[in-house]
Amino acid sequence: MKRILSLVILLLVVVGAAAWWYGLPEKLGWWPEARHEFVLYGNVDIRQVSLGFRVSGRLAELHADEGDVIKTGTVLANLDPAPYEFAVRSSEANVAALQATFDKLKAGPRPTEIAQARAAYDESLADLANANLAYDRARQLRPQGTISEASLDQATAARAMAAARADSANEALKLLQEGSRVEDIAAADAQLKAAQATLAAARTSLDDTELHAPNDGVILSRVRENGAIVSPADTVFVLSLTEPVWVRSYVAEPNLGRIHPGMKVSVASDTPPDKPYEGTIGFISPVAEFTPKSVETPELRTDLVYRLRIVIDRPGPDLRQGMPVTVRFATLTASGQ
Repeated sequence: MKRILSLVILLLVVVGAAAWWYGLPEKLGWWPEARHEFVLYGNVDIRQVSLGFRVSGRLAELHADEGDVIKTGTVLANLDPAPYEFAVRSSEANVAALQATFDKLKAGPRPTEIAQARAAYDESLADLANANLAYDRARQLRPQGTISEASLDQATAARAMAAARADSANEALKLLQEGSRVEDIAAADAQLKAAQATLAAARTSLDDTELHAPNDGVILSRVRENGAIVSPADTVFVLSLTEPVWVRSYVAEPNLGRIHPGMKVSVASDTPPDKPYEGTIGFISPVAEFTPKSVETPELRTDLVYRLRIVIDRPGPDLRQGMPVTVRFATLTASGQ
């Protein structure tokens, strides 16, 4: 009897060990959650930027060389600024001239100019009064034959000319009193704004004679040297961006539901593999694609995959661009999912 009991106990132990080995408790839902880990393979993204000037000119100074560690905003190179300084001065003078014209039109005539026009009008009225007296005298003398018909005609014409000059002087006075036309002020204002925009563009071009680093990084290539003539399409430096570090990987469709943006992952390189970095899934492509040849995975190459971007939170110097890495995911699955 004891022997049979021992065999039963041994059989139960063997069955329990087998169930444990093949995950029977999880499949039966005895454990509501079980932790599984799966592995993906990827590469550190190559992130480089070709740096050049937005304006053309002659390279005057280069302040960086290949391998230099660069901080954001560092001046990397300078063009000869003289042509752009001259353009700024010319634009400043043009703006000053148009500003003066605009201010003059907006202010209108000076009081002395109005007073001068009023005096000219008064003078024309005096001339008109004299012309009227001369005409009246000639008209009275003509019937007596004291003056000729021609003299009367001259007096008549002189009175008409004096009246016209008086009207002209009066209109000139009114024009000065009304001030500048609204249309003239608007035209001067538009010309001034165009000149100010030209000045701003000239100053921007002058600022663009300095080449600044847009991000932290390492100078990968120095393409031009001092004295070279460059255009806006020419590359002067190639900057390798060091932060943030992105890892590109691909996940097969069956595992797509096990991951999500914001999920923490472990990323390790071959040197050293026992010191992984913590990363975060920042992007999962919404479009499926065929597995690229560069992905090192034991799964079938014909399977469709989705591209991932993993951001390394605190990268170290051993993570170099293009380096292959191993990405490990620890996910929670319920009821054997």
